[in-house]
Amino acid sequence: MHTLNCFISQPMKNKTIEQIKNEREEVIEFLHRNDMKEISSIFENNEDPVYALGESIKLMANADCAYFMKGWNKARGCIIEHEVCERYGIPIIYEKSLNIKKILKKD
Repeated sequence: MHTLNCFISQPMKNKTIEQIKNEREEVIEFLHRNDMKEISSIFENNEDPVYALGESIKLMANADCAYFMKGWNKARGCIIEHEVCERYGIPIIYEKSLNIKKILKKD
């Protein structure tokens, strides 16, 4: 079995890069425990949200799944990323999902 690439969708408005990385630590540990790795989507050199969203959508092309962190449904960029997943069939994992194998159809 190969390691799955997972895109992390995370509300980032009004957060520092350090806060964003700290919030992701637990998610990344969860991914590693489930034979997945993070697709890095933190753009430290550009603060324009539309640019970051466009780059994030590009990264999603290489995703086997997407993990949506708490509050995604109130963040514009996350809502659009969620729509991309739904429309293009990228499996979605919601924070605190209990049955990861069923979501990803793993045996």
